[in-house]
Amino acid sequence: MTTMTEASVREFKMPDVGEGLTEAEILKWYVQPGDTVTDGQVVCEVETAKAAVELPIPYDGVVRELRFAEGTTVDVGTAIIAVDVTGGASAEEPAAAPAPSPEPEKKPEGRQPVLVGYGVAASSTKRRPRKGPEVTVAEAAVQAAVQQELNGHGPAPVPAPAPAVAPAVEEERPRPLAKPPVRKLAKDLGVDLATVTPSGPDGIITREDVHAAVPAVPAVPATAPQPTATETAVTPAAASPDIARETRIPIKGVRKATAAAMVGSAFTAPHVTEFVTVDVTRTMKLVEELKQDKDLQGLRVNPLLLIAKALLVAIKRNPDINASWDEANQEIVLKHYVNLGIAAATPRGLIVPNIKDAHAKTLPQLAEALGELVGTARDGKTSPAAMQGGTVTITNVGVFGIDTGTPILNPGEAAILAVGAIKLQPWVHKGKVKPRQVTTLALSFDHRLVDGELGSKVLADIAAILEQPKRLITWG
Repeated sequence: MTTMTEASVREFKMPDVGEGLTEAEILKWYVQPGDTVTDGQVVCEVETAKAAVELPIPYDGVVRELRFAEGTTVDVGTAIIAVDVTGGASAEEPAAAPAPSPEPEKKPEGRQPVLVGYGVAASSTKRRPRKGPEVTVAEAAVQAAVQQELNGHGPAPVPAPAPAVAPAVEEERPRPLAKPPVRKLAKDLGVDLATVTPSGPDGIITREDVHAAVPAVPAVPATAPQPTATETAVTPAAASPDIARETRIPIKGVRKATAAAMVGSAFTAPHVTEFVTVDVTRTMKLVEELKQDKDLQGLRVNPLLLIAKALLVAIKRNPDINASWDEANQEIVLKHYVNLGIAAATPRGLIVPNIKDAHAKTLPQLAEALGELVGTARDGKTSPAAMQGGTVTITNVGVFGIDTGTPILNPGEAAILAVGAIKLQPWVHKGKVKPRQVTTLALSFDHRLVDGELGSKVLADIAAILEQPKRLITWG
């Protein structure tokens, strides 16, 4: 049997997996106490303000403790897992106890063991025992006499004083036993685990126990009074015990960061948005032709690919729009490269990963990069690095059937292009009204950096390329 010493335990701290992050939420643990881990093995998945990231352990050993449960938000730099790097005793074989100190610390009696990973930390403060109301014998006698008088029974005999007894101290309740996902479920449903009757083995609370403890919404009684002018009537549907009146979703992770960034952008950069409606029939035909091109076989070829290329060509012709505003130094920073951001809606919220050095990529390379970006975002595996350093962004609201919108700038960028739905519409073509594929583009830009002339030139160039895609060759 091996004795585990302090020197043999390594604590893995929550790293800053992105630039300037301060916290992350533990989404899932892939290991449990007693598991053997090796250098580079992924032990958990966390969600930062930018993305979901898997964390590898940097050394070999045996997991001794998980410091936080799934669903917990932890500050960067806080130890989240303890590993015995000597590979000592297993989880089933406890390590030998150290020699007793001269004055061993007294521990409260009756404390029940808790689930693995939920042990009380050494630095935890002790809660003060709760005391019930203290009533002396004399006070009890007076209260009894008063009650007898009120009941009309005359004065009650005063009981003989009992020997003084120290006030009873309510013992601290043991922590309910439940696995991390069940604890998170209880938190989301507003259920106090202390009130739940466990049905699992060894007194463990199950998901079914939590669901059974959810209080039903009371129905309106048949004899309920009619609402007054200042009250709101409750409809039968809303009063149904099976229908929740509202759901509260914590704002954290990607959604929290996106909200803060959008508010900061909207109220920092003066936005101007311009619109243009364009005939993209030729572009749609070119997309179909490119799908048959052998150099693009197996790649993601769609209208967004040509729109992205059109934007890159417009930036090449009007480079001043590819810039940022440096408030601290009071400078305009012109970028001689384009990191093209693509706004993506994911289950965790809106993210904007970008294609590094998109200006230098050929059409096949751009198609490949777009495919990888979209696939990674859909799987929720976009890294924080992929969302840093963007210079200009495209948001494709057309996939939702929307004609267009007024997009908010991605923080630190001077322009964002919104692409509307491509629809068959009547259009004057060569002097005659014909059905044509038409879309509306919207370009929002920071008016501190981009004036109306520059913004109009960029938008007009994009529209001209999509109307006559052969300009991709002559202008690009």
